[in-house]
Amino acid sequence: MPNERLRAAMAAGGWTCATLADKVEVDPKSVERWVNLGRTPRRATAMLAAETLGEDVHALWPALRQARAARAVSPELVALYDQRADIPVSAFVDMLTQAREQIDVLVYAAVFLHEAYPRLNDLLRERATEGCAVRIAVGDPDSANVRQRGEEERFGHGIESRCRLALMHYRPLVGVPGIEVRAHSTTLYNSIYRADDQMMVNAHVWGVNAFGAPVWHLRRSGEGGMFDTYVDSFDAVWGTATPVREG
Repeated sequence: MPNERLRAAMAAGGWTCATLADKVEVDPKSVERWVNLGRTPRRATAMLAAETLGEDVHALWPALRQARAARAVSPELVALYDQRADIPVSAFVDMLTQAREQIDVLVYAAVFLHEAYPRLNDLLRERATEGCAVRIAVGDPDSANVRQRGEEERFGHGIESRCRLALMHYRPLVGVPGIEVRAHSTTLYNSIYRADDQMMVNAHVWGVNAFGAPVWHLRRSGEGGMFDTYVDSFDAVWGTATPVREG
């Protein structure tokens, strides 16, 4: 079906298929298909064409609005879990095992990993030996934000003791080439478990322990997406964290 709205806009501005094609850098036959067959161009091209014609892009190509709605879910989202407890620890372990370049862990404690998989430190050493850079950031048990989190969870000093336990678990890795362990004192909005281009993000919900909060599994598909947003967040916290010493 011809795109009469596009045809009228081009006529009003004195545009031909050839001149519009030259302006938006496409083949003239593509513009002919837009006009005569009602084809919809790619979003970036459509926006440039609409701007050139002084028209609303969705008025010229309503299908673009529908396409945008259909893509409302990020292409980087692999899975969404109601709560962390729904995910077997093997899913975290398998993801970390596959890492070849980068492992990043940002948590308050997350002692469930060591409790369910006692070989976690061995796994991280193996990855580091193979050239994988490993960064572990654990909550500082003496920080105000950790104490506040404990009050919010109505768990008293429980989270502080879990942070101390986490540091005890990770301390044997201090000094291992390729592995860095730091303590942070930030307000943590999400726990992050990254292995190369995969990531588990465990939301923090007021008054709810992390095991009962949602988790989204992401896989990086390009620059500037959700994945990179959390990578930037990790890097920002890492920059404020204090190296953990041996002993």
